[in-house]
Amino acid sequence: MNEELTYEQALKRLEEIVSTLESSETPLDESLKLFEEGAGLAAYCNDKLVNAKQKITEICKE
Repeated sequence: MNEELTYEQALKRLEEIVSTLESSETPLDESLKLFEEGAGLAAYCNDKLVNAKQKITEICKE
């Protein structure tokens, strides 16, 4: 990702992409680009959640 997004910003963009892809009017080339962007955003969001879970686990151990 080029810029550091918050989890919320990334999730919002991912939701926009899903909505666009669900409309069957998107051309194939654009759909592929959006899918690629969405996959990256999904991975980014997953990493943020994993890091948050690890941090919570560490805090609870203290």
